[in-house]
This record gives sequence, structure tokens and C-alpha cells, in this order.
Amino acid sequence: MGWLTGMLTAGLETMRDVLPIAAIIFGFQLFVIRKPIANVRRVLVGFAYVLLGLTLFIEGLERALFPLGRLMAQQLTDPAFIFGGIEQAAAAVHWWDYYWVYLFAFAIGFSTTAAEPSLLAVAIKANQVSAGAIGIRGLRIAVALGVAIGIALGSYRIVTGYPLHWFIIVGYVVVVIQTWYAPRLIIPLAYDSGGVTTSTVTVPLVAALGLGLAETVPGRSALIDGFGLIAFASLFPIMTVMAYAQLSQYIARRHRRRRRKTSQE
Repeated sequence: MGWLTGMLTAGLETMRDVLPIAAIIFGFQLFVIRKPIANVRRVLVGFAYVLLGLTLFIEGLERALFPLGRLMAQQLTDPAFIFGGIEQAAAAVHWWDYYWVYLFAFAIGFSTTAAEPSLLAVAIKANQVSAGAIGIRGLRIAVALGVAIGIALGSYRIVTGYPLHWFIIVGYVVVVIQTWYAPRLIIPLAYDSGGVTTSTVTVPLVAALGLGLAETVPGRSALIDGFGLIAFASLFPIMTVMAYAQLSQYIARRHRRRRRKTSQE
């Protein structure tokens, strides 16, 4: 009966969070716009689906994703796993010994971002608005690669204990420099791509990974070092999307030069 109690509690909490949103939408529709709501029954059924989906999602996070992320971090940072034997567990561990952690962080960052529904929606809209100039697959790969690099670097920061603000400051300096040279078409989309990554699939696993690393790496604090990975996941996609646009622009210019040379010959 424990799971049923948890489901009911999560459902009530979700209802409490969603009701103000519904009140604002219906309030503006009825009292400000002063028009009846079209397809009221369909809208109410949709809200019921939202409540059910959010409830199941929250329970899934608590029962699967958060424990799984922490478990993987604990197993990958276990000295017995790093050195391949319990008898060597007392040996000194250095940051380069955690290469499996960095590889796992890169892989999980790429895969979760590539499967992010919000990123797919943004990529489809960007492709439609740009009349095909921005490719759906290329944008998704660029964003996923940025998140993968960011989470891997963030995991390195947790292992080493270096201050978070230096990484963020240097990252945004690079972003500002890229903004001057990137195509104007891609700049707003690149900045939005950082927010798209902090959504339903990526955040739970990334947060659990960061907390798991901070709890298991010696000398780290879960409160000070455990958080910050999401900042990396938001920052680096901006770089990779602008780099993707700059690379595409460079390749297009090379093709134009080749065509001009062949036409002149």
C-alpha cells in the first residue's frame, strides 16, 4: 500500500501546483477576454491527462531515476571498482582515475538530451521557421554534444573540487566572443537551447549524478559540490550550437569558392 499512498500524495501535490495555472488561464479567458472557452470538455480532459502524467512522472523520478543516478555514481567512484580489487581500495585516488565517471557523464548527457521532447519540439519549429536552413538532426546533435561536454566537465569539477564560478565565468566569456562572430540567425536559438536542455529527461539524471558524485568522492560536500551540473548543461549547448552554425557557414563559403573556381575555369 506504500506505493498507493505515494501516488495519492504526489497527485494531491501536483493538483495543488497545477490549479493556480488553470485559475489564471480560465480567469483571463472569462474575465479579461470575456469569451467562452472553446471545447471545455476537451480542455478539462487535457488537464486531467496533465495531472496524471505529472503524477506518474514525479513518482518515476523518486523511484527510478534519482536512485539510479546516485547508484551509478557510487559504483563508478568506488575504489574497489577503480582499482579492480577490494585489496587496493585504500590506495590514493587521483582525478584521472575517474575516467569512467567522465565517460558515463558524457554518454548520459548526450543520450538524455537527444531524447529530450522539448528539444525535438524546438528543433522542428526552428526548421519550419528557417525554411529548412536549420536542420533538425544537426541542431539536436549540436545541443546534445554541448550537454555531454558540459556534464563531463562538471563531473571533473566535482572530482577535483575546483570553484564553480571560474568555469562559468570563462564559459560565458567564450559565449560572448562567439556571439560577435556567429551568424545572427542562430544566436537567439543558441541561447534558447541552453534552457531547452534543463527539462524533464535531462535534469533528474544530471542532478542525481552530481549529488551521487559529491556524496562518494572523498572530501566533497553534497551541498557545495553536488549542484552545478545543470549550469554546465545550460551553458555549453550555447557554445556548440553557435559553433555548429559557424562551421556550417564556413563549409558553405568553401563550396561557393569551389563553384566560382570551377565556373571560371
